[in-house]
Amino acid sequence: MRNRIVAAGVLLLLQLAANLGPDARGADSAVASWKERAISPVTEPLFFESPLIQSEIRPLFVYHKIDESFIGGFARVYAVQLRYAVNDRLALIATKDGFIQLRPRVAGLRADGWADIAAGVKYALIDDKEANFILTPGLKFEAPTGNSRVFQGNGEGEFNLFVSTMKGWGNFHTTASVGGRIPVDFDAETASVNYSLQFDYYACRWFIPFAVVNGSTVLSEAKGPAFGGIEGFDLINFGASDAAGFTQIAFGGGFRSRLLKNVDVGLAYQTGITSPKGLFDERFSVDFIWRF
Repeated sequence: MRNRIVAAGVLLLLQLAANLGPDARGADSAVASWKERAISPVTEPLFFESPLIQSEIRPLFVYHKIDESFIGGFARVYAVQLRYAVNDRLALIATKDGFIQLRPRVAGLRADGWADIAAGVKYALIDDKEANFILTPGLKFEAPTGNSRVFQGNGEGEFNLFVSTMKGWGNFHTTASVGGRIPVDFDAETASVNYSLQFDYYACRWFIPFAVVNGSTVLSEAKGPAFGGIEGFDLINFGASDAAGFTQIAFGGGFRSRLLKNVDVGLAYQTGITSPKGLFDERFSVDFIWRF
């Protein structure tokens, strides 16, 4: 029932956006580039990387509800992402850091601590301005610098190899990404593939709704604890010994508002749609992007 309500809500937002014609957008209708109306993903900030090459500072907050069939409770994450465009093709990116507050229902697991740190590069291999299309591969490394009490700092780190792409048709955009998490120590952490797909519509600068699907599939088992075939979704890699093939998919939607030409705020809601849900019951995300 909840999934049907969410889907109906997202469809209603997109229909409302489509009904807002040029008169409602006013002076916004004249733009120099299709990218000026494109938006970065709000959801899955660790692995759903925008293909756009931009310099930006992005504070974000995530409230993540853990499914009751696993351990229940919730986690809060406070973080800041950084991106720096060396030129119009190459960008340096720092996408994982921050502070985690873990509040499961299981006694003794309540903890606060720092997340691991991940950084790397991305390069716009194809940037076709006439076709409104961009394709950007990238590579990141996550160093095990975090606190073990919030399930960080295990293993010898992991690489994330990804490809992101975006296509525009007027005010409508599709953004997609696929990537692999490749641990240095396969005994300590599992390998997985992450994939995301987003549809958004620029109704006006104040209202840019989107619908999104994010997923993760575990490819290998490690030698860590067994959690009934369940592994972490994005923030946590347990190194589970029985999770090969485990898939989690979350569906959601939300919107961005362009407060200024170089300032966005984003809001998103997601819910897990696969069974077992594992760690992913619900997630609320808020971010603020300042491009410079």
